[in-house]
Amino acid sequence: MQNTRAYISAIGMYVPEKRVTNDDLAELVNTSDEWIRERTGIGERRVVADGECNSDLSAKAIENCLANSGVSAEEIDLIIIPTVTPDMAFPSTACLVQEKLGAKKAWGFDLSGACSGFLFALATGAQFVQTGTHKKVVVVGTDVMTSIIDPQDRATCVLFGDGAGAVLLEPTEDEGIGFLDFLLRADGSGGKYLHMPAGGSKNPASHETVDKRMHYVHQDGRTVFKFAVKYLTEVTLEILRRNGRVPEDLSLFVPHQANLRIIKSTAARLKLREDQIAVNIERYANTTAATIPISLFESYSNGRLKKGDLVVLASFGAGFTWGSVLLRWGI
Repeated sequence: MQNTRAYISAIGMYVPEKRVTNDDLAELVNTSDEWIRERTGIGERRVVADGECNSDLSAKAIENCLANSGVSAEEIDLIIIPTVTPDMAFPSTACLVQEKLGAKKAWGFDLSGACSGFLFALATGAQFVQTGTHKKVVVVGTDVMTSIIDPQDRATCVLFGDGAGAVLLEPTEDEGIGFLDFLLRADGSGGKYLHMPAGGSKNPASHETVDKRMHYVHQDGRTVFKFAVKYLTEVTLEILRRNGRVPEDLSLFVPHQANLRIIKSTAARLKLREDQIAVNIERYANTTAATIPISLFESYSNGRLKKGDLVVLASFGAGFTWGSVLLRWGI
């Protein structure tokens, strides 16, 4: 067993200033505050300002994270950005953020795991630390989902918001903190239920793809809901079981914030108490790769997370992708 573990040594977040309420959306599509809250638990979401993009949100979240750490941008070894809404196809958003931060020592890359992207990137970054390859790795889950949401589709336009959450990973020999385990899963047969049809090499941008609204998120909500509850429950129980733990041992369960009904259904199956669950979907909606780090930041900031606490992070997203991470909180 390795003596060195990776742990989250600092955390930060950034969300745009603009708030869009359910009542605001009701002026644009056939919906209402009551309809949205009842089906999703969402009350408002943040939306980028004109000209504000993924790399802006990412850089600000990382700056917030580093300000809480005493580490400078010049010390970063690696930047990983899980996202489905990069600034552009290339160069990577990680390269753009590296330049904005002045992180001249760092290399970086983007990772596409949809709503599970942050967990995929977190596990990846932890390996670079635990093998001794790098000392300081930044993972920032960022998405500007309003850039790929059809404003005329009430089934999806009410669900998403924009935001970013960043963590700094460093090595520790303290056996009482750090990453304990992770489980990552994928099933490509679920891709047709949640996807964006155009914009890649299969369907490059054209008048036809734009006219057919193929550059927006397409979702089969009922199917996604069913699989999300099933897989979130299974992957959480599995990671706990193989580490000799049960749900009641958790100090905090941090699920992806996609839908309040998904969170409540999963929590009920796990028999978790309300005080064990991190929930902030009412204020931010689904920020895809950013939901878990934003939830972690708020839980830490309001005192719900303390050093040594046992935590499970769990997510489900397009792909289908899903996974869980088990850790002892380190700050």
